[in-house]
Amino acid sequence: MPQSTKLDDLAKFFDALASPVRLQILEMIIGTKRPLHIKAISDQLKIDYGSTYRHVSVLKKAKLVEVFEVGRSRVVSPRNQELVNKVLESINIMVST
Repeated sequence: MPQSTKLDDLAKFFDALASPVRLQILEMIIGTKRPLHIKAISDQLKIDYGSTYRHVSVLKKAKLVEVFEVGRSRVVSPRNQELVNKVLESINIMVST
């Protein structure tokens, strides 16, 4: 993989983590044993479905989550649960110090 592609992927990763809403979404999906419907995420965060979907799309482009179609709805699950756990733990350590 060319260096510029790796840097682009890294930039998408950090961009995805730059939003408190996206961090909340990651915490929510890590805290459940099953994938969550985007509608359930939007209801929990009290933001509209369209905004939630855009946030989830950013997380998907950063390869942090996977989105599956189930019937007419979409569900979200972590792509690499260990990585997401480590990222969230690191952020919590940084914020608490």
